[in-house]
Amino acid sequence: MCGRAKIRPFFEKQMDQGFHMTNNAALDRAAVTGSEFLNELDNLKQRFAAMKPEFEVTVRDPALGVEGHVVVWNTKISAGGPLQFSGKGGTRITPNLTLDEVRMLARTMALKNAAAGLPLGGAKSGLCANSSADGFETQYRRFVSLCKPFLHENGGVFGGFGFDIGGKPEHALWACDELQSTRSFTGKPVHMGGTDYDREGIAGLGVATAAKAFLDLNQNDLSSVRFAVQGMGAMGAAVLRYFSEHGAQLASMADPKYGGTWVFEKPLSGDLRDALIRMDFDAATGLLPMEGTLTSVDAADVLYHDVDVVFPCAVQNVITDDNVGRIQARLVVEGANGPVSDSARLALHDRGVMLIPDFIANPGGIIAAFVELTHDAGDKVAAAKSMTIAKITENVGRVVDLACLHNVAPVQAGLYLALSRIFDLKTVG
Repeated sequence: MCGRAKIRPFFEKQMDQGFHMTNNAALDRAAVTGSEFLNELDNLKQRFAAMKPEFEVTVRDPALGVEGHVVVWNTKISAGGPLQFSGKGGTRITPNLTLDEVRMLARTMALKNAAAGLPLGGAKSGLCANSSADGFETQYRRFVSLCKPFLHENGGVFGGFGFDIGGKPEHALWACDELQSTRSFTGKPVHMGGTDYDREGIAGLGVATAAKAFLDLNQNDLSSVRFAVQGMGAMGAAVLRYFSEHGAQLASMADPKYGGTWVFEKPLSGDLRDALIRMDFDAATGLLPMEGTLTSVDAADVLYHDVDVVFPCAVQNVITDDNVGRIQARLVVEGANGPVSDSARLALHDRGVMLIPDFIANPGGIIAAFVELTHDAGDKVAAAKSMTIAKITENVGRVVDLACLHNVAPVQAGLYLALSRIFDLKTVG
C-alpha cells in the first residue's frame, strides 16, 4: 500500500492502490527500492554534511566600521546553465551577524536551490550592521564595492546581492548605483529590470502553489477547502492572496499585530481580504471585528484548528514534539523557514498528516531571482510567476511519488530529491 494512503480520511477519491502517481514514478522506481532508499538518503546526507564552502571571504573597512561576508557553498550544479559556476542567495543585514551564520545560510540555499530544480549553487552574503542607523548607506555602498571582484558578472562565483532580514528597497538602488550595473542585485523594482518579488509575493505564490499541486493530484475541489494561516506578514498575505484566488476559504488566521487568532464562519469580504493582502493594518483592524471572532490572544492557537490546510508562515519551530499532537489539519505546508521541527515532521507523517517542507514549498524568491538574472527582456514578473508555478508543481509531484513509492515521509523524499540533484544522480532528476 502506498504511503500516501495514510491520508485516506481526507482524500476519498484516490485509487485503491494509493494515490495517482505522475509519469516520473517509473524512473524513480528504478533508482532505489525499499530500505535501500533510506540507506541511500543517509549516504547523501553524510556527503552533504561533509561538504565545505567552495568560496568564502570576509571584507572589512575599519575606518567605516564595515565587516561583511560572502559564502558560496557549491557551484557544480550550475555547470552548463546560464549562471555557470556560481551560487546565489540573499543578503542578510544584522548587527551581530557572523561568518558561521552566513555559512549556515549558504548551505541552506544550496539545498533550496537544488530542491527548486535550478541549475544554481547556494550562496549568501551578509553585512554586520544596523540597516536603520545613521550613516548606513555609506557602509552598505562600501560593502558592495568590496564584494565587486567576486561577482559572477565580473568573473567570480558570487551570483549577487538580494533581500533578506534587514534588507530595504533602497538597498537595490544603492547597490546598482555603486556597481553601475543592475545585473548583480535581485528583487529590484520592475522599472530597473527586476521582478520586485517581495511586492509581488512570489514566495507566497510558491507556497500556495505547493498546496494546490498536492490537492490537484488527488482531484480535490479547492472551493471546498478551508485553510488557516499563521503569520500575516509578506508571506502569509501572499499565501492568502494566491490560495484564495483558487476558491479556498480562509477559516482562521493569526498574527500578534492583529491581537491573536481570528476565526471566520463566512467567506471574507473583498474589502477585508484586500486589506489583509495589502497589509493595511488600519483597514484590516477596522473590518476584523465585523467579520471574524477573536478566539485567542495566542497566535499559536491557529495551528490547532480543524481545517484542511494550515500554513505556518511566521517563525521557526512553531510545531514541535510538544504540540504536534494537537495538529488537526490534514495538510501542512511550510511557509516560514523551518516552522516544523524535524522530529515533528516525522510524527505528522506517522499520523497520516501530509507535510510539504519549506525547501520544496517556498523557493519562489530564488526562482524569481533566477529569472531576473537570466531573462534579458520581456515581462520578468510574469516569467517568474510562471516558472514558480511550473517548478513547484513538478517538484511536489516528484516528492509525493517518492514518498508513496518508498513509504517514507515527504521531508525525506524532498531531501533525497534535492541532494540527488546536488550530487548529480541522474535517476532522480
